[in-house]
Amino acid sequence: MIAGAANAQSTSALAHHGEAADLLWPIMLAMLLAASAGLYASGVTKLWRKAGAGRGIRRVEVARFTAGWLLLAATLAPPVDALAERSFAVHMVQHELLMVAAAPLLVLSRPLQAFAWALPAGARSAFALVPRGAWRVLTAPAGAWSVHALALWLWHIPVLFLAALADPSLHVLQHTCFFVTAFVFWWAVFGSRAADATSLACLFTTMLHTSALAMLLTFAPAPWYAHDATIPFGLTALEDQQLGGLVMWVPGAFAYVVAGLAIVAGWLRQTRAQHDVG
Repeated sequence: MIAGAANAQSTSALAHHGEAADLLWPIMLAMLLAASAGLYASGVTKLWRKAGAGRGIRRVEVARFTAGWLLLAATLAPPVDALAERSFAVHMVQHELLMVAAAPLLVLSRPLQAFAWALPAGARSAFALVPRGAWRVLTAPAGAWSVHALALWLWHIPVLFLAALADPSLHVLQHTCFFVTAFVFWWAVFGSRAADATSLACLFTTMLHTSALAMLLTFAPAPWYAHDATIPFGLTALEDQQLGGLVMWVPGAFAYVVAGLAIVAGWLRQTRAQHDVG
């Protein structure tokens, strides 16, 4: 009886510990999202107070940050996150929104400039100088392309993907890897310099290897990620995986095509402007 009571108490303690751990990550996420929004708003306010509204960071860039921030928050919060634990297809929607929607919008909002302006003057100078070299190396096209591709392929290995579904900490790490490497990738494409042929090459080759992964998921003869959760929408595990593969394949590839066309359109506008001046 004593052993049974001790076992019941231990089980109850573990359950409470698990519930506490499950609550920790949403609280941390909410704090990080709130801090990023506060820093960006503070930085833009200080900059516009000094330089004038719309200068340094344009209104369209503030709109991009707002859209990217809202997408990030909605993607990682219930009900999307809870549904993604039961459906591979919803999981792919979640990942695509993180990587090809929220990440490029935030890159194009000039967040580092806003964050720097949010700091006191002395700390602003240190912020500008200290990480510059490391950030330049991290966002070099070859490195950024490689770490993003590695994150995508590694986390879709079935044993790692299923482990992330079973462990909240690993799940957070998975999402962090996807978002951070995507942010670095899009920074290499758009953020660190004028978009050029290297940017187009990064986009095209990323579209190729993500489409290859999507094809493997779509045409697999058996499900890779079958688990005990009840799949919504009345889908079988294989149908759910096929739908997820199509989500990665079609909307994902479309995002890279749109980004490439935007770069080409910028080149055409620049050429036309030079021609008009000449």
